[in-house]
Amino acid sequence: MIIEMSRQDDIFLPLVEGIREVEQWQRFLAALMARTQARHAVMLIAQANASSEDEPSFLHLAAPRAAHDPVIDRDLLHDIGLRSFRSLRPGRVYAIEELLDHDDPATRDRQRAMLDAQGIRFGRWMRVTVDRLTDAWILLTREREDFSSAAVATLSSTAPYVRAALRAFMALSEEQLARAMAQATLQRLGIGQIALDHSARVMVADAVAERHLGFVETPDGRPGRKLLLPAAAADRLERYCAAVGAGNADAEPVLIQIDDGMMLMLQPAALPLSQAMVQLVAIATLRIAAREDERQGAAVLRAQFRLSPREAALAQKISRGETIVEAGRHLHLTDETARNYSKRIYAQTRSRGQADLVRTILCGLAPLA
Repeated sequence: MIIEMSRQDDIFLPLVEGIREVEQWQRFLAALMARTQARHAVMLIAQANASSEDEPSFLHLAAPRAAHDPVIDRDLLHDIGLRSFRSLRPGRVYAIEELLDHDDPATRDRQRAMLDAQGIRFGRWMRVTVDRLTDAWILLTREREDFSSAAVATLSSTAPYVRAALRAFMALSEEQLARAMAQATLQRLGIGQIALDHSARVMVADAVAERHLGFVETPDGRPGRKLLLPAAAADRLERYCAAVGAGNADAEPVLIQIDDGMMLMLQPAALPLSQAMVQLVAIATLRIAAREDERQGAAVLRAQFRLSPREAALAQKISRGETIVEAGRHLHLTDETARNYSKRIYAQTRSRGQADLVRTILCGLAPLA
């Protein structure tokens, strides 16, 4: 049966509009439920690598006329003891009768009674699998009459679109996770970044940049923002971005003074973005003074270089600019004891002195603790 796409856009559009948002899946289920005249719609999503203790994501919608029906939940579906969902053939639509235990009449009758108690007299199941990484199941239910062939065809027609939406959802989720990890690391180091186009318009700014810099709407009325900078700094930034966009800028970093306590470092963007993506030309980077929690940093040093707790605490303080004697006194060590500790610290970290020790610590894992 051929389904006209123009008549299905209310179902399919939510699958491509904001698919990372729960509301979009709800819109999809609501449209599918209305088109098939179902009373209830359920969607479960499970990762293939999830443990047996991990519950699938669960979404349930009821039609307005079913607002007072018993709530369908995952515990109910589990207690009924239907055929294993993972055994269903992807893309095929199953009648709920096919999932009952027909080998045991007593069990089958109990399952039917439990379904009837929930107002589920008729139902259709469909499984969608994405590269053996993610499984999704859609359940539509009715109470008084079975689904028509047109309703079943409508459910079946959604399978490739749900599969594509889930694949995109997985890819976007992975990208979001990678970005969150990278931004968390940069934030620990006090680093903020801004992506700029050829007109110095801000395309995206991370949390550190948003917190420490000012932004204004673009004066020409175009969507977007620009950095709020002194006139000379703003002019230099715009000239730099225009030169990079025209291919005339040097590869060496350029520094722009924002105020007495902050500078921006400008570099041509060298990110592996598709040409179809945003026209990014430059990255502006700022850095504020930020260090890890002192105890957490000392714990990393203790584990990484096999230092005693006192030695690790001393090394952590030295990395923050204190002399050996100052750091020792803060730790209630005598000057002689602090110097003896420092010798072992140098040996364990293979440092050639205090400056080399600071370099070793700041280039290691402790600042990320």
